Amino acid sequence: MVFKALADPTRRLLLDRLREHNGQTLSELCERLDMKRQSATQHLDILGQANLVTVVRRGRERLHYLNPTPIHEMEERWISGFDKPRLQAISAIKNQAEEYAMTDGPTSVPTYVYVTYIRASAEQVWQALTDADLTARYWGHANISDWQPGSTWEHRRVDGSGVVDVVGQVMKTEPPTRLVITFEDAPDAETPREPSVVTFLVEPHEDIVRLTVTHENLPNQEMLNGISRGWPAVLANLKSLLETGDVLPQAPWEMSPGHA
Repeated sequence: MVFKALADPTRRLLLDRLREHNGQTLSELCERLDMKRQSATQHLDILGQANLVTVVRRGRERLHYLNPTPIHEMEERWISGFDKPRLQAISAIKNQAEEYAMTDGPTSVPTYVYVTYIRASAEQVWQALTDADLTARYWGHANISDWQPGSTWEHRRVDGSGVVDVVGQVMKTEPPTRLVITFEDAPDAETPREPSVVTFLVEPHEDIVRLTVTHENLPNQEMLNGISRGWPAVLANLKSLLETGDVLPQAPWEMSPGHA
């Protein structure tokens, strides 16, 4: 399904536009591509069926986001075992050249969206997101809070050090379907910055749920790169815990340079 979706140049162009600016409405995509709404809708439906694009509702708007999961899985299966170091070097050269070619004006960091499907109830997923003992199992940190709007939360190591790596505030709670928190990964920085915002959306359907994690207001590309490695690792461990009763045999973040 993924290969079929990517075979069409128009659909690849839609993904490119979302990669450049994630979270666009149908109207915005049509304007950028000079495409009729009906045609764009058909292509987006195919990309959605392939799980390459996910839609997040915000009020009356439907925002389209590039979902990296299928592409990441393709990379793991078809590229990692062959010539990944050389391809990474080529990609680094290309990215650096593109950075030099950009204007000197400020650029915004795109919103990160990750979607996964879990065989569990919404209540089980909610508990896994908010129970300190469960987060300690699949995240390596205990997420500690009473999870009431306005309360603080802490992302505390469970190695005995008691170090808190992330802090934030609970913005919204709608158990068991929606949790919104601020996310400050450098609370002691000399130059304070506005915290990023994480939204967990749990959508039940019969025996499974669709979990969408949206990470907005990212301060820089470095943090985007970090969470792009971290969220898939954490959520893979969460999915394993809920579906099998145990986390993965090896912490997935230990298999990549970044740590969740």
